[in-house]
Amino acid sequence: MQRNLVLILLLILFNSSQSLAKTFNVKNSKDSGPESLRHALLKASKSKESSKILITTEDEIIINSTLEYTGLQPLDIVGSGQSIKTTQNQTLLFISNGADLTISNLNFYGVGGFSIKKGGWGKGIFVDVRDDQKGLVNVILNNVSVNDVASHGIHISDCSLADDCGGGQGGGGEGSDASIKVVVDNLTISNVGNGRFDADGFRIDERGIGDIDFKASNSLFTLVGADGVELDEGNAGNVNATVNNSSFVLNGAYCDPKLLKPFMPKQDEGEFDDNVRKEDSIPGKIKGTPDDRCFEREVDLYDSGFVKEFEFGIDLDDGFDIDEAGPGNLVVTINNSFINGNLDEGLDFDEANNGDIFLTINNTISINNTDDGFKNSEEDDGSVIASIDGVIAVKNGGKGIVLEEEGVGDVRAFIESTITNTNDDSDKTGLEAVQEDVGSGIIKIVNSQLFDGIDAEGVQLK
Repeated sequence: MQRNLVLILLLILFNSSQSLAKTFNVKNSKDSGPESLRHALLKASKSKESSKILITTEDEIIINSTLEYTGLQPLDIVGSGQSIKTTQNQTLLFISNGADLTISNLNFYGVGGFSIKKGGWGKGIFVDVRDDQKGLVNVILNNVSVNDVASHGIHISDCSLADDCGGGQGGGGEGSDASIKVVVDNLTISNVGNGRFDADGFRIDERGIGDIDFKASNSLFTLVGADGVELDEGNAGNVNATVNNSSFVLNGAYCDPKLLKPFMPKQDEGEFDDNVRKEDSIPGKIKGTPDDRCFEREVDLYDSGFVKEFEFGIDLDDGFDIDEAGPGNLVVTINNSFINGNLDEGLDFDEANNGDIFLTINNTISINNTDDGFKNSEEDDGSVIASIDGVIAVKNGGKGIVLEEEGVGDVRAFIESTITNTNDDSDKTGLEAVQEDVGSGIIKIVNSQLFDGIDAEGVQLK
C-alpha cells in the first residue's frame, strides 16, 4: 500500500513537471507570422510557464530585426543544425529580462565584414539581467555557433551601465544580487567583435554581489576583435572557471597594429630625472585615428610634478581574460587546451582587492602569443596557489608563465612535466615568480625543462 502511494506521487510529480514546459513549434523560415521563430518567441514571452521552442523547418531563418524574448520563465530553443541569419547590423537574439536560456544545435550569423574602419554594434546573443534579479541566471549552450557580428558574440550583462560597463578592473556600474552560471559544450565563436572597441567573443559583466561560474568544453574562440573570452566580476563575488579541450586562437586584433602604428608618436616612451621634463613637453593623447580608444598612454610623475617616465602602446587583447576586482576568489582550471597567436596575453588572469587565485593548468599549450603565455597576477592582499602539469609555453613575445603576488600573501606553486622555450620579453624568461610584499613564496619544479630560465623574486625554488 505504501509503495503504491509513493509510485502514484512520483507519477503525479513527473506529469506536473512535464506539463510546466509549453512547446511551440517553428515550422517555417519566415521572419514573422504564424509558426515562425519570432511568433514562437512572442507566444513564449506571454507564457507564465517555462517554454520550449522546437525548430522543425530545415531552412535558414533570415531575420530583418532582432529576435526578442521578454519573458521571465526559462526558455529552451532546440534546433537540428539550422542557421539563423540577419540582413542587418543588429543583435540576433535578445533575452531582455534575464530569463534562464538553453540553446542547442543552432548557428547564428551576422552580416560580417566588420573592422575598425567599418564599425557596428550588433551582438549574437545578448542576455540582460534585471536589476532586481536574485538566485542564478543560467545559460546553457550545446552545439551552438556565433559568427560574423560586429560586437560581442555572446554577452551576459549584470551591469547598470549596459555597454558602457567597461572591461577589466576599471569597469564601473552596479548589478543585481544574482549569480551567473554558464555551461557550454561544442560552442564555436568566430569572427566577432571586429566592428567595435573592446567587443569580446564571450563576455560576462557581473557587478553585483553574485558569482560567475563558467564552464566550457570542446569549444573554439577565434578571430575575435577583443578577448576570446572575458569574465569581469567587479564587486563582491567569486569567479569559478573550468575549461576543457578548448582553443583560444588569433584573438585581439581590432586595434590593428599595422593600421595604427603610423599614428604613434616618434618618441613613444621615455624615462627622466626629476626636474627635467614637464608633462606638457611629452606627447599628448593621440587623436584623429580610426579609433582613439585603441591607444594607451601611461605617465608616471615625481612628487614635484615632473615626468618620471611615460609610455604609449596599442591596446590589444587576449585569448582568455578574467578580472576579479572585488572581494572574492578567482578559481580556474584549464585542461587539455590550446592557446595560440593571440595579440596580447594567451591567458590573462587578474585578482584585485581581498581574495586568492587558485590555478590548475594541465596538458595545455600556449604558443605564439604577442605577450605572456600564461599571466596570473594577484594585485592586493591574497595568495597565488598554482598547480601546473604538462604545460608547454613556447615562442610567446612575453614570458612563458607568470605568477605574481603584489600585496600581502603567498606564492605556492607545483610545476611538473612542463616545458618553456624561446619566450622573450627582452630577458628570455620562461617562468617569472614574484612575491613583492609581506608573505613568502615556494615553487617546486619536477621533471620540467625551462630552457629560457627563471626570474624569481621573493620566491624560493625547490
